[in-house]
Amino acid sequence: MKLTLITTLFASAAAFAPSKVAQSSTSLSASLDGVTGSLDPMGVFDPLNLAEKATDATLARYREAELAHGRVAMLAVVGFLVGEKVEGSGFFFDASISGPAITHITQVPDGFWAVIIAFIGAYEASRAEAGWVDPADCPVDQPGLLLDDYAPGDLKFDPFGLMPDDAEEFDIMQTKELQNGRLAMLAAAGFLAQEAVDGKGIIEHFTASA
Repeated sequence: MKLTLITTLFASAAAFAPSKVAQSSTSLSASLDGVTGSLDPMGVFDPLNLAEKATDATLARYREAELAHGRVAMLAVVGFLVGEKVEGSGFFFDASISGPAITHITQVPDGFWAVIIAFIGAYEASRAEAGWVDPADCPVDQPGLLLDDYAPGDLKFDPFGLMPDDAEEFDIMQTKELQNGRLAMLAAAGFLAQEAVDGKGIIEHFTASA
């Protein structure tokens, strides 16, 4: 997990794709049919009917959380695989970290944590400032409001100029990011569970079954 720790810090690498949510202040379930991220034949997958009780502000927070966790998960999956593949190579920490990725976190030198915590804190503070209403200005019964001019996930980070100008292409790219993020969240959870069960790395599982 040595690379997982580093790559998860850059969870907004796909931040060129702000989310489009339905605009309504009442029940939104009926207007979710065409929301970005829904694909046939499933359409909108909401088995707990969370959208029925959601306002536009709540749905925006849901989408912000989904994008953030999906981006972290995509990078974490890559970190799992790359971290285990390069272990013992001296690429990081003088080849002192080895074994399944879930054990790497306990092998990282203590000083590294100060850098990690500081970086994450700075990143989250910047994200909060870009998209969130100051808590002092939020109504007591509406914590965690997003700014009116902020689209969930849009951190103005597009170093490679990948964001399409065409609206249809933009929706397709948004949907790809959401779908890959959802898959990555399931994959990361599966990696964690599998390694916790038998203590073997994911790469080791792949090579053993080959």
